[in-house]
Amino acid sequence: DVPAWLKSLRLHKYAALFSQMTYEEMMALTECQLEAQNVTKGARHKIVISIQKLKERQNLLKSLERDILEGGNLRVPLQELHQMILTPIKAYSSQNSSTEEHSRDADSHHPSSLMGSDSQGSDCKDSAGAGMQQHHLPGCEGESGGAPLPEGDLPGQFTRVMGK
Repeated sequence: DVPAWLKSLRLHKYAALFSQMTYEEMMALTECQLEAQNVTKGARHKIVISIQKLKERQNLLKSLERDILEGGNLRVPLQELHQMILTPIKAYSSQNSSTEEHSRDADSHHPSSLMGSDSQGSDCKDSAGAGMQQHHLPGCEGESGGAPLPEGDLPGQFTRVMGK
């Protein structure tokens, strides 16, 4: 939910700018690109820092999982997870990495803008559900990680940490 995320950053006036971007385009934004879109200097800096934090979520989740398994306090990991769930998270599919660019070009009637179109809804739910089933590993609750998750599978890593 990009508009809610921008609002939490007090940058909601830039929601229209983000509505025309894909997740990948948003994650690759630079201060120069934002300057070209007439974004103020302070907002540019805040957006770039916030996007950098989004890029660090996978490592943060791995760290949270280790902390939980070591018997640490649950308050901090739960607060971190609560903050993370309020950020834009891309649905993961094992096919995302190789075929997403091709399918986006070939299937122009299904835009993948950041504002979440209705036409995406059922596709995202189906692939998210399949991904969650794939990561349910019985008996790994006490282990240090279970099967490794693919890089970029933020929903799977989030679900794994919640399971711990």
